Amino acid sequence: MSTNKWDAIYHDKSEPGSACWLLENASHLLPSNISDDRLKSLDLACGLGANASHLAGLGFDIFAWDSSAIALQKVQHFATCRQLSITTALRDIEGRPPAENIFDVIVVSQYLHRPICKHITAALKPNGLLFYQTFHENKLSTTGPSNPKFLLQNQELLKLFSDLKVLFYREDGRQGHVDKGLRDMAYLIAQTCG
Repeated sequence: MSTNKWDAIYHDKSEPGSACWLLENASHLLPSNISDDRLKSLDLACGLGANASHLAGLGFDIFAWDSSAIALQKVQHFATCRQLSITTALRDIEGRPPAENIFDVIVVSQYLHRPICKHITAALKPNGLLFYQTFHENKLSTTGPSNPKFLLQNQELLKLFSDLKVLFYREDGRQGHVDKGLRDMAYLIAQTCG
């Protein structure tokens, strides 16, 4: 999708919303030594920066990257209003993925570009954590993309990040009582070796 499309999507948004489900429900797995050392965290394809705001509020040195200038202007505005420190960067993350061994935590929510996954793994420091959630092909709602290029296949996150140690994985899909559970996305928390 073009930057102009994302600028149009974010133009009328007035609030960043909440952090992704995975980050909100598993923040207890984040490093406990945040106050001892300013740990670096990246909200990749950050949109309006809900994940970045959450991590900044916990004391992380947070970087938020996106291809939408409008979204990043709003992230900065939200951060200023909440007295949070977030470093934003207008970045084509597919053309310029993160460098190696930079971040203690990387969060990716509702974004999928398979070729960048190896770069995400490499960008994590030893014992670095990845929080990743995005839509899968067995989703029940019409929310999110319909193009298979942007939808995970069954257990694909596990394959894309097979070099990492899995701490948490969830993908409810279409089995069982489909009126309950988390049906549209796959969720992964994984860690690099120390």
